[in-house]
Amino acid sequence: MSPYTIPDQTRIGHIHLKVADLDRALAFYRDLLGFTVTTMYGDQAAFISAGGYHHHIGLNTWYSKGAPAAPLRSAGLFHTAILYPTRRDLAVALQRLIDAKYPITGASYHGVSEDIYLDDPDQNGVELYWDRARDQWPQQPDGSLEMYTHRLDLDGLLAELK
Repeated sequence: MSPYTIPDQTRIGHIHLKVADLDRALAFYRDLLGFTVTTMYGDQAAFISAGGYHHHIGLNTWYSKGAPAAPLRSAGLFHTAILYPTRRDLAVALQRLIDAKYPITGASYHGVSEDIYLDDPDQNGVELYWDRARDQWPQQPDGSLEMYTHRLDLDGLLAELK
């Protein structure tokens, strides 16, 4: 029997995060990043999306209201990655973070993508990124991907807005 391989069309549909303060989480994901609320469950949970999908991110306080952030050195989610459709869209997101004086924890060029890293108000890692065209992804001589971490030229990214 050959090993099972997940179908090529499989995608990660949504993520559901435990948060300590729903209003604070909405201020970040809705007001700063620009997601739209699709439904609220009273004052305990919200589903948010881009483009009218039922939800890309669920936020809830069912087990975490008022709780401290998870310890950095523990098992759990490293980051949620949000893929922007164009490089310019990523530049707009970066400019919004700069304008809001929201702290960025890193910015990298991985050959396949340009990535901005930050933490949400509950210290959940968030990656905002844009993928280069697949035919531009660097490859090793054997044809496998050659990903790396280089400094992202933020000024070059922001030049997309001019």
